[in-house]
Amino acid sequence: MKKRKKRKKGFRLKHLILLFFIFMIGRTLISQRIMMKDLAKRKQREEAEIVQLEKEIQQLNEEILDKDSLEFIEKIAREDLRMVKPREIIYIDKNKDKYHFMNFRAR
Repeated sequence: MKKRKKRKKGFRLKHLILLFFIFMIGRTLISQRIMMKDLAKRKQREEAEIVQLEKEIQQLNEEILDKDSLEFIEKIAREDLRMVKPREIIYIDKNKDKYHFMNFRAR
């Protein structure tokens, strides 16, 4: 007659190693899912930034095309260089900033 080995009941080293591998696989899958969500959010933000930059490029290209127009030259002269037309008088309202500040504080 053959002797049969009695199976030990309880926890063996094989079970511990198997549980360790299952735990590590689960942890890896969860961290990958979190990473994928973060990357998707980052991709969405960067795509929105690309759209914004493309709009700015379009505006700058339009300005380049219009740079020789009389309206563009006048706009730059008035806004950037603070030039005025002959016999033109500019009025500055000193209270404008004061009222704006007061309205801002009241909110």
